[in-house]
This record gives sequence, structure tokens and C-alpha cells, in this order.
Amino acid sequence: MERYSEIKEKCPREIVLLRGGGCAYRACVFCDYHLDCSADEQANYEINRQALSRVTGKYGELEVINSGSVFELDKNTLALIKSVCADKCIHTLHFEVHYMYRGRLDEIIKFFDGVRVKFKLGVETFDYHMREDVLRKGIPDREPETIASGMSEANLLFGLNGQTAESMMRDIELGLKFFERVCINIMCENTTAVKPDGAVIDVFMREVYPIYKDNPRADILIDNTDFGVGA
Repeated sequence: MERYSEIKEKCPREIVLLRGGGCAYRACVFCDYHLDCSADEQANYEINRQALSRVTGKYGELEVINSGSVFELDKNTLALIKSVCADKCIHTLHFEVHYMYRGRLDEIIKFFDGVRVKFKLGVETFDYHMREDVLRKGIPDREPETIASGMSEANLLFGLNGQTAESMMRDIELGLKFFERVCINIMCENTTAVKPDGAVIDVFMREVYPIYKDNPRADILIDNTDFGVGA
């Protein structure tokens, strides 16, 4: 499992994949990332310490992902991230967060006082039926501007049965309108019952990818390890 990497293009930053106690929501039917977890906080901290020891601060920005939300990291890991930011002159932190935590974002902002904190939300799609009835994301609000409140970045998920070039472009445009950045993820085979649709992926690569591949506000992950972390 690779837990440290650098993203050298489009918002250059370092990235670490840490391990926490596990996604508290854990109901997204397409996701098995939550399997990277442990109830052993000391073991988690040791893994996280090793990953964070590789951070150099060369870009001044650090993205921290942990197969869930920042709130599921242990207190010692959070303290270590704060220390690394001070030691390495990190001015901007990126964290993933589930919508269920939207009322607690200030806790993280206050803890990392002096560092700009940006939250990345797994929206997956702005199509309410697809998002909630199919993917079960747990985002009850329907309006993109409401969903984006307090968030800086949106994860989008493409390559699913029923998606079209038009629906994918609509999601991207809404994401770019209401968020600072979007991260487009192509569905990859995993242990869940949700499988990638090759025909939809072909449509994305042919009709959507060429339009957004050079957009500086859009990261595109064809494989879920394209950021250099994971397995």
C-alpha cells in the first residue's frame, strides 16, 4: 500500500493516504475504501507517522485522505498533521469529509488555526435519484449551492450504468460552478456489487475527457491510484 505521493500538475501538492478508525457512514454501495481501517489507534498512528514523515512541504499544500472523513482520524494523528504543517510551512490542507459532518467543519478549521483548510466532498453526481436511490450517498439536499456550502472541492464518479455524456458534463459544470475544484473518478472494479460500465467509460473518454483534461480546476483519475497512493 503506497501512502505518500506528489501531485505535480493541476494544483501541485503532496498527498498522504492515512488510516483511521473507519468510515462512520459506510453505506455508499459502490465503495470499499472503508476496508482500509483499524480500531487500533496506536497501529494507525504508526502507519500515519511513517507517511507523514515523508512530507517535505515543497508545494506548501498537503492533501490528507483516509478512506473516510478527517473526523475519523485519531487525535495523535491530527496533532502530528498540525505539527508537520508548522515544521514544513504547509499553508493549505485538503481533507475529505462526508456530508454528515457538515455542521462540524469549524472544529477542524479551528484546530488547524493558521492553515487554510479545504474540504473535499464525495458528491459523485448532482442527479438526486442516482446519488441517493442508487448510490446511497446520504446527501439529502438537492440544490448544488446548498450541498457546496462550506466545501471547496467535489468528488464526482463516472462510468456507471445510466450515465450519458450530457449527464456527466452537467455534473462537471455544476461542480465547477459551485466548488473551487472537481475531482473526476472513473469507476473501477472493486469488491462491491456496483460494476463499471465499459460503454459509459468509452463515452466519457471520447466525448467528455477531451473537453476537461486540461482544465486546471479538474483532476481526472482514470484509475483510482492515479494520484500515486493506494494499492
